[in-house]
Amino acid sequence: MSVPDLTGRSVVVVGGSTGLGLSAVRACLGAGARVVAVAPPSGPAEPLEALASPALRVVRGDARDAETARAAVASAVESHGTLDALYHVAGGSGRPFGDGPLHEVTEEGWDQTLRLNARSVFLSNRAATAQFLRQGTGGSVLNVGSVSAFSPSPRHFGAHAYAAAKAAVVGLTLSAAACYAPQGIRFNVLAPGLVDTPMSRRAMTDPAILEFIRAKQPLDGGRPARVSDFDAAVLFFLSDASRFVTGQVLAIDGGWTVTDGGAA
Repeated sequence: MSVPDLTGRSVVVVGGSTGLGLSAVRACLGAGARVVAVAPPSGPAEPLEALASPALRVVRGDARDAETARAAVASAVESHGTLDALYHVAGGSGRPFGDGPLHEVTEEGWDQTLRLNARSVFLSNRAATAQFLRQGTGGSVLNVGSVSAFSPSPRHFGAHAYAAAKAAVVGLTLSAAACYAPQGIRFNVLAPGLVDTPMSRRAMTDPAILEFIRAKQPLDGGRPARVSDFDAAVLFFLSDASRFVTGQVLAIDGGWTVTDGGAA
């Protein structure tokens, strides 16, 4: 199967400086896209800068702030004349704020986790949709959810504000898909299991969790996902290859949602 063609496509990746987002930026550039990658307002962005591609622009900002989404879309339109697709990856664990099992979740943990994982998606999706409507061209929105939204695993992953936020991402995506299909604007979700990224450092350094994952994600020898495992799906959803697909949630989870995570 050939790689989906993104030649000339204008793509915004929110959360493009690390993990899934950085891998997607590389894949989109490789497929011919012109990319605006949103990176945090401070901190290193060397991997993005090392790409040194004339087709890449970097916008710094906090994905939880409305101005960041507006600036990213405006940068894409200014640089490339249009916006064709949005990939929203930005999010993160709420444990540092006080997320956990319901009886332990603090008010700050709840608010900050939803702000990071649900509000940020709302802001980027709203900005992209408004631009698609102005253009009258349609477009594609791809959001990152989590299997935690619909396939909980309380033994090792009992973070209930995070699960609620990712469920909100699915609800927003599906309702937007239904609303804007007549305008040719498509909305879909990728739902990862455990992925080896900076966000998952707690899990990736816990022998008990890694043993659990051997059975819970049994594909390819039983392992956490690699960020590159998502690139083919990203290119599919952002390209015309998926022009007849909207309102779908694709779990890329090594089998998480169809296994019980018993002994390996």
